[in-house]
Amino acid sequence: MTTDLLEQFSGALAARAEAVRGAIAAIRISDSRHLSATLWQPDVAVASEQSLPRGDEFELVVAGGSTVKAKLAGRDPGTNIAALRLDRALDVPALVSGEAKAGALALAYGADGAGGVRARMGVVNTAGPEWASSAGGRIDRYIVLDLSLARAEEGGPVLDAGGKRIGITTFGPRAKVLVIPAATVERVLPALLKDGRIARGWLGVALQPVAVPDALHEQAGQPSGVMVMSIAEDGPAAKAGLVAGDIVLTVDGTPTRSLRRIATQLASEGIGRKAELRVIRGGRVLSLQATIEARPAA
Repeated sequence: MTTDLLEQFSGALAARAEAVRGAIAAIRISDSRHLSATLWQPDVAVASEQSLPRGDEFELVVAGGSTVKAKLAGRDPGTNIAALRLDRALDVPALVSGEAKAGALALAYGADGAGGVRARMGVVNTAGPEWASSAGGRIDRYIVLDLSLARAEEGGPVLDAGGKRIGITTFGPRAKVLVIPAATVERVLPALLKDGRIARGWLGVALQPVAVPDALHEQAGQPSGVMVMSIAEDGPAAKAGLVAGDIVLTVDGTPTRSLRRIATQLASEGIGRKAELRVIRGGRVLSLQATIEARPAA
């Protein structure tokens, strides 16, 4: 690449950072700590729920160094999205949502805490299909970035080379940089702003993975399941007749080898639906019907 092309490329990156600066805010945690947020609407900011401290009111530092007050509108651990409602509307740049592609350039931005922007450049390492988080949230794409990120930059926007918004950053296991896709934010945000939470399906049981007794392998058709350790009073499982000590083999035909798979079965779309549970009790395999209910608010 010639010097002229390098200078053009560098100038284009700097211009991109300046253009997106108005969509970035710093959530002030203390005098020396902040967390980044993305201004999704003129009066709404979204952040990484896992890192946002508990509280109802926050102060945000926006482009240029001015401050704005915000109140917590809702938070969803399942998709790791928190929504803040600003006390006044801001002039936010309009960003069109784009699709992540493996190998494509990724530009991740965060707040510097004083109204400026921090920029990172890398590539999309993985752009996989929909997946379920360990907390039961449905994430529209599994997007991993090949770049480093400071803790204070988590929650900032991620753009592709054309300036389209892929989503916001968050940390996964072992500090892996993931993206919460724009499609997930768009799907979850209206409910957070309206209700403050995302209702998810619930059976009202505590479960523990166990091995199926050898004598029941053939009848069960699988070597493992999950044992019911405790049951919520008047919960869906109790109403269905499930008792402590039962071993649940399948939920609607899906083996329960993974508790995460059960969480996927109980997604918000399942509320009100009947689910067939195959269980082992007293040396026999039984079939029970449970109606999935919304998990009670904490």
